[in-house]
Amino acid sequence: MTKLAAMCPYLMSNKPFSRQIKQLHPEKDHEKIAFLLSFHCFPWDMEKALEFALFRTFAVPSISRLLVATGEFTKRTRKRYDDTELILYEILENGKASERGKAAIGRMNAMHGRFHIPNQDYLYVLSTFIFEPIRWMDNWGWRPFTSKEKEAIFINYRELARLMGIKDVPDTLSEFESFNMSYEKEHFAFHPHNRLLGQKTLDLLLGFYLPHWLFVPGRHVAFCLMDAPLRKAMGFPDPPRALQLLVRTGLKIRAFGLSIMPERKVPRLGTQRKRDTYPKGYQIPDLGTFNSSK
Repeated sequence: MTKLAAMCPYLMSNKPFSRQIKQLHPEKDHEKIAFLLSFHCFPWDMEKALEFALFRTFAVPSISRLLVATGEFTKRTRKRYDDTELILYEILENGKASERGKAAIGRMNAMHGRFHIPNQDYLYVLSTFIFEPIRWMDNWGWRPFTSKEKEAIFINYRELARLMGIKDVPDTLSEFESFNMSYEKEHFAFHPHNRLLGQKTLDLLLGFYLPHWLFVPGRHVAFCLMDAPLRKAMGFPDPPRALQLLVRTGLKIRAFGLSIMPERKVPRLGTQRKRDTYPKGYQIPDLGTFNSSK
């Protein structure tokens, strides 16, 4: 049981977690709300939303060029993906002030500190972690986030930004969304590195569910979950309208099914998932990238 789970007696209640969130305050309880949303209410959806947030960062050439230059996402795609997930999950599961949360934030800051990354790029990546889950739930979730939940997610990442040294975070959710949209309008542009990163990562994600011989149709299903500006910036084709309708219908049926099912009683923790990268487990100081001499 993680620190956040242990400190939340309401997790032992039979009351549905979505209703429990209504009793919490987005400022004071933002970590608890983020925990419940991520690991009880929407575990699969939150993971998928954050995966598609990655694709949005790949659509920015200044970001994709840096990622290709490090070689991590192209040569060690699975490890880089696992490390990114594990660092974020350590923070979400244990809390930013916990020993493991502090270690994960320290590891993340050490990685980023090796590079000159513009503050607005930091802000944009952070914004995708907020708005992609919100948009995913609006489109594909069994219910959309409430205004309280959206505010809690915003506050949770705003506090993480402070610990990362990210400056000029907008004061409100609406202001941050305006930044997110204007940044994409200005910076989304095709570059071969965008497509390279997207193809490598997409094939990795498809490999979690499909045999290799089904990757081609699987890619087109994934393209249906991307908006047109993202596909254009990634150099991905527009899928047939009939397939888009089929995927949309399938996910709506899934959402309805989930809406009448109970939420998970046991949290689905990302750090507890078996990963081929770390068959014997992992230590936080070993996650991520290091200097080439390491």
